[in-house]
Amino acid sequence: MFTDLPEPELRTHRSTQTAPDDFDDFWDATLAAARAAAPPGAVTVEPVATGLRTVHVFDVTFPGYGGEPVRAWLRLPRGAEGPLPAVVTYVGYGGGRGHALESLLWASAGFAHFHMDTRGQGSGWSRGDTPDSGAAGPQAPGMMTRGIEDPHRYYYRRLFTDAVRAVDAVRTLPSVDAGRVAVLGASQGGGTALAVAALVPDVSALVAHVPFLCDFPRAVVITDADPYREIGRYLAVHRASAARVHRTLAYFDGVNFAARAHVPARFSAALMDEITPPSTVFAAYNAYAGPKAIDVWPYNGHEGGAIDDDEAALAFLRTRLGA
Repeated sequence: MFTDLPEPELRTHRSTQTAPDDFDDFWDATLAAARAAAPPGAVTVEPVATGLRTVHVFDVTFPGYGGEPVRAWLRLPRGAEGPLPAVVTYVGYGGGRGHALESLLWASAGFAHFHMDTRGQGSGWSRGDTPDSGAAGPQAPGMMTRGIEDPHRYYYRRLFTDAVRAVDAVRTLPSVDAGRVAVLGASQGGGTALAVAALVPDVSALVAHVPFLCDFPRAVVITDADPYREIGRYLAVHRASAARVHRTLAYFDGVNFAARAHVPARFSAALMDEITPPSTVFAAYNAYAGPKAIDVWPYNGHEGGAIDDDEAALAFLRTRLGA
């Protein structure tokens, strides 16, 4: 069944979220510190024997938040002449970069594919290899409330910084055309890609399928589904912390990043999605400052358009990047 507003109302929905006065300074300082913590080119690339005939796979380690090592897969089409346009992908909640043999679409389509691991996750539905070193403090089970009472300690400060540094890393690779890099993800990965599109304004394109981490003021009260529900559980115990928690979340809300992103973008939303309610997706989409389009799937849940989303993204990125 439909979980939210009717589609005509979704298309005019605006979030009540506002950006903190120091939002831009916060992120400028965060990224400057991360870039200063590791020298340019501090990226290792090791070939992986996979038995594949059409795709090369490489195990990559690059410096993320605080210069800490973050893992990724680099997949390249065999025989392609570079430098190639690149697609940097981010992973949904609970997942990691997975197995070397997974996620072959983008390299098979002719792109360099940089598939970032997700620190501290990767034990839910796909494998991960990157620990999260950040101090946690009290938290509800899951990642959503790790450090949530202070934006400097919040988990997503580290993850979003890793994601920006992934773009920095891929641009150092000789196989990649640094001027043709797109960011893409679904759910948590979509919210992460949206943040990167704002924080790295010269990426070429954004794809955000059913993006998570958007319109927190509405999301945490409209759905009882995890992961947003983790925040509700935390606040049900830490009753005096609501103002601090919502202040922290404002630094990480996709609505605030959307207002600062100008690259061509493609979104998707599903009207039966309980995990990322469509109004939260449309809050970010309606705030988005650049050229944009959205696919709406009336009869789908959090899977969104699934392979049809991939097909649309492939056509969009071929147009934006060439391959």
